[in-house]
Amino acid sequence: MTAAGANARFYTALGLLGGTYVVLILGMIAADALFLADTPADRLTDVLRSREIHYAIKLSLVSCLAAAILSLWVAVPLGYLLSRTRFWGRAALETVLDIPIVLPPLVIGLSLLILFQTAPGKWIEGVVAYTFGTPVTFAIPAVILAQFAVSCAFAVRTMRVTFDQISPRTEQVALTLGCTRGQAFWLVAVPEAWRGVVAAGTLAWARSLGEFGPILIFAGATRMRTEVLSTTVFLELSVGRIEAAIAVSLLMIVVAVLVLLLMRAVGLRGSTV
Repeated sequence: MTAAGANARFYTALGLLGGTYVVLILGMIAADALFLADTPADRLTDVLRSREIHYAIKLSLVSCLAAAILSLWVAVPLGYLLSRTRFWGRAALETVLDIPIVLPPLVIGLSLLILFQTAPGKWIEGVVAYTFGTPVTFAIPAVILAQFAVSCAFAVRTMRVTFDQISPRTEQVALTLGCTRGQAFWLVAVPEAWRGVVAAGTLAWARSLGEFGPILIFAGATRMRTEVLSTTVFLELSVGRIEAAIAVSLLMIVVAVLVLLLMRAVGLRGSTV
């Protein structure tokens, strides 16, 4: 057998093995679409026009945006710190930051709920209630915090990869020209990392959109109060309206595909997205 033939067989085998997963994903999406195709159009229209769905869409957009902004506020400095410095306890810090990625989502939600039953948590809740007129637990702030608790970990990893791919030479030149370390960070490093910032923010937004477990435990799934798109699917299934659940699911799939296309357009090679 020639080398070209051996290579062709090797890559074909790899493609067949990996293709099974691709077929599974496309099959699930196609099954949802075909199910909705057999559903009367007026029923789908009623679902998408309902006040509950409109509220869930609005709250999802607002809460995901807030969680993404908070994630970037933390991820940019942390990613830079982990990429540019070496310090005692760095490995332990990286382990802590990866905990939300590997923990079951329900555990994160339960841990948040227990945290706000402690004295510091009750004090924070009191401050938030006094300042904004709303509690944290089982309210909109809980939705944002639950989304942030998970999405921020992904944003941090993305920003670390971003700064790893940027040479520190330009920052060193800026320091020799009289810039402080802070000025070099804000005026040189951050502008160079704009693609990573966009990718991290987009990933955090998309991860927040798909979050369910922590929101269900920490914020609840109350209609017209803490209902987002992910909990809408759960609520519709719980009352037997599978058409509505699939319609919302496909809406989330469309949004996810658009987000992924944006991330591919401005994202980073070798990043975690």
